[in-house]
Amino acid sequence: MASKAKHRRPKNSPVARGLVTAGTGGAVLAFPLLAATTAEAAPAAHTAATAKVTLTPAAVVQTDTPTTYSVVWGDSLSKIADEFSLSGGWQQLYEDNRDAIGGDPCLILPGLTLTLGTASASEAPADSAADSTASTTDEEAAPAAEASTDDSASADTGAAAAETATTTYADNLDGWIRESLDVMAANGIPGSYEGIHRNIMRESSGDPWAINNWDSNAAAGTPSKGLLQVIDPTFQAYHVPGTSTDSYDPVANITAASNYAADRYGSIDNVNGPY
Repeated sequence: MASKAKHRRPKNSPVARGLVTAGTGGAVLAFPLLAATTAEAAPAAHTAATAKVTLTPAAVVQTDTPTTYSVVWGDSLSKIADEFSLSGGWQQLYEDNRDAIGGDPCLILPGLTLTLGTASASEAPADSAADSTASTTDEEAAPAAEASTDDSASADTGAAAAETATTTYADNLDGWIRESLDVMAANGIPGSYEGIHRNIMRESSGDPWAINNWDSNAAAGTPSKGLLQVIDPTFQAYHVPGTSTDSYDPVANITAASNYAADRYGSIDNVNGPY
């Protein structure tokens, strides 16, 4: 009978990255501790620890037991979330561990135990992973659609503002008539440049301070005033909101007179004499 050969037990190689394990039943999860590559974790006494290494099969059965992770020097919530592909990123990781971390998500001490939630998406069944991907895609698409809508609305608002900003009028008869036409169009009052200009030249020769102190209206105490020689009662009755309440104001005078002419004659264009 051959003698039994003695074999030297192989020595395990030093493990550069320790593993923290958690699981139920026969399934055991092993996660690597991150090496100290950054200085994002708060300084603390750096003590070496040896963790028992447990090898696990490639396919790990999903469990409902939350996995945990022990913070090491150089860790940050963002780094941990990326390492384990955590749903919700570092923000969700912080929310899940707010009581343990405190009010500052940037301050995590080595040795602090964090709960990583249920098994990561990579360990879930294929259909769960597909659902997770679809959900993530929808979440990413929604803000993009909102951003697109906001951009469109901003562009429309900007265009309207730019149009308003670039609409300027000269402070002369031509500018007063053109501004009045815009006000009239916004209020549904008919009239043309030619009709307004023709009547102004007959009534006041284009002088906005013109006043008639000799006719029957003047004798009654309500003289005709302004570019289109409007008496105060008529001006007040046909005043267009948004314009000045001063009957001498060129735009207010033109729009009120045109409003009166539209009511009585159909349009200022139809007025060819005293009205």
